[in-house]
Amino acid sequence: MKTNITLKLDVALLREARILAAETGSSISGLLAAKLEEIIRQRKGFDRSRRRALARLRQGLDLSWRPPRSRDELHER
Repeated sequence: MKTNITLKLDVALLREARILAAETGSSISGLLAAKLEEIIRQRKGFDRSRRRALARLRQGLDLSWRPPRSRDELHER
């Protein structure tokens, strides 16, 4: 379902948008819709990646390192 919105643009910007739309074979509405979809898709992807990264940080990474039990064990060669 699509709905209409009202958008106020500067006259010069509107003229350039009309030219761009004509060059790409689209309408101003189509150009704006495509750009908004792209921005939202990128933002959702970033949010998803961010959540995954934070979950990995919370989980941590086991490096299997254990401190030596004694001073002698530390200096063993």
